[in-house]
Amino acid sequence: MRAVVLNEVPAAPVVAEVGAPRPQAGEPLVKVAASPVNGFDAATAAGYLQGLMEHRFPLVVGKDFAGAVEALGEGVEGFAVGDSVFGVIMKPFLGTGSLAEYVTVTAGYGVAHIPAGLDIRDAGVLGLAGTAAFDSLTALDLAKNETVLVSGATGGVGSLAVQLAVASGARVIATARPGAEADFVTSLTDAGVSVVDFTGDLAGQIRTLAPEGVDAIVHLAGDGAELAGLLKPGGRIASTTGLTQEAVAGQDVAVHGVMADANARTLTALAEKAASGALRVPVSATFPLERAADAFAAFGGGTLGKIAVTCS
Repeated sequence: MRAVVLNEVPAAPVVAEVGAPRPQAGEPLVKVAASPVNGFDAATAAGYLQGLMEHRFPLVVGKDFAGAVEALGEGVEGFAVGDSVFGVIMKPFLGTGSLAEYVTVTAGYGVAHIPAGLDIRDAGVLGLAGTAAFDSLTALDLAKNETVLVSGATGGVGSLAVQLAVASGARVIATARPGAEADFVTSLTDAGVSVVDFTGDLAGQIRTLAPEGVDAIVHLAGDGAELAGLLKPGGRIASTTGLTQEAVAGQDVAVHGVMADANARTLTALAEKAASGALRVPVSATFPLERAADAFAAFGGGTLGKIAVTCS
């Protein structure tokens, strides 16, 4: 099969022919229709995950996927050949990723059915970013009319977090550069979102909008310790970037570290929201598998929302 691979790290991903996977016990084999480029993939290619996860070469990159079940390993329940599915590769090693024509997944974790009304490309890019956004908002447990700052609102996770926060009834402030980025953020929802320029006096802008500070922060970008200073006493910050409680020592704030847990229940909830139109999956560019290098370049250039790669 064709796949986006790394033969070493750090290195630039390339499209190459590799052996197609065979489903083991408990695994469906999925013919992949779409998969995105994620920050996780860029970090893998840059060598940042060396020593943190086992690397198996040639290493096929990719985390999210959507496609059709092609075959079933022994003992798989809940799925049948031909089912449209999506999810996130949650294996404890790197090497059998989803930027490929085929992928095997664990039936009990990281995969769910695609509901009617959800485009397969959108499903293919939803899993990891959607779960990270969902888990961040769950950790913050926002009350109606609380004010939340989404720092890093223009990326895949941030653009979904903005929408989920608005849907919770919170007042949302989002960071973006003026112009196209700000327009993108405000287009995500019909409800009002206040956009602040993170390249300017961020603290001053926040104090104008929330004189006593914000109740909560979704920390996807920026200096988390500095951002924590924008919280009210007793405020909380959910961080996907490794911020710890020790980093804000002396401040009366709570830090919630978030690692996306792509369980079937969360995936299904996200897919149903997207299928109903309650959640928009913002795909800004789509590339065929042969142009995966261009997809990675576009990601590195800061493309808004998600970048999809069609794999078959």
